[in-house]
Amino acid sequence: MRLYFITNCNKLALFAVRNGVDRIFVDLEIAGKEARQGHLNTVISRHTIADVSKLRSVAPVNGLLVRINPLNHNSNEEIDLVIQSGADILMLPMFERANQVEKFIRLVDSRAKVSLLLETKSAVLDCKEILSVEGIDEVHIGLNDLHLQLGSSFMFEPLVSGFLTPVFKILKKKSIPFGIGGIARVGQGIIPAELILSEHVRLGSTAAILSRSFSHGILGEIDSMGGADNSIFSEELSKLRHVYDKYQISPRELIEENHLILVRKINQLSDNV
Repeated sequence: MRLYFITNCNKLALFAVRNGVDRIFVDLEIAGKEARQGHLNTVISRHTIADVSKLRSVAPVNGLLVRINPLNHNSNEEIDLVIQSGADILMLPMFERANQVEKFIRLVDSRAKVSLLLETKSAVLDCKEILSVEGIDEVHIGLNDLHLQLGSSFMFEPLVSGFLTPVFKILKKKSIPFGIGGIARVGQGIIPAELILSEHVRLGSTAAILSRSFSHGILGEIDSMGGADNSIFSEELSKLRHVYDKYQISPRELIEENHLILVRKINQLSDNV
């Protein structure tokens, strides 16, 4: 399972990579994000294109992922600068139609991998046409904005409601690698990370973004300590991968049972919001 770590700090990025992170994630998306998510307990990054160049030297080979802004009149310039700064993968957020994906792929022009952050209701409804566009290297399912657009009270509701089922079917049919949302540390999270990992396996997902429980709970001590305990961070990543790998070889009955438990827990949380 590929694990992504969001940061614009060289020290944190280098620490994370040395201890098992697969990709460093620079987040340039700011346009419209405050209006969409400003009322939530979510992180709105303030990363810049200069951070891309800064992190190039510490990111893994082929492992520097940059989320740009939604397509706008400055996209051509932004994409050129991000690629020139050393990005390996460009991620497009908040698209709704296939023609936007086509334009993004034209602008990238094979200079980097193309990653789609599928996170809008319109994109899900138009997924057959969107995922038929040539040049998509991978997809990530974003649950924050999607659950807001759907009017869901809890972020993980779209994962089990059936709304995303057509997307997962097409992704698997076309053999497009994909990931889903973020993941907390094993034993943590409103929904246990173990159940989320089981759902990744059930759906065929192979990637997730490390949640704030990693940066705040472990790496938050790095500056005050003048370093951090490598064993703790690497151990937590190993736990995630161990659970994921265990479910990969588990009986299908267990995975389906975990799915039903997950549905019940999410429904209970939604009812209490």
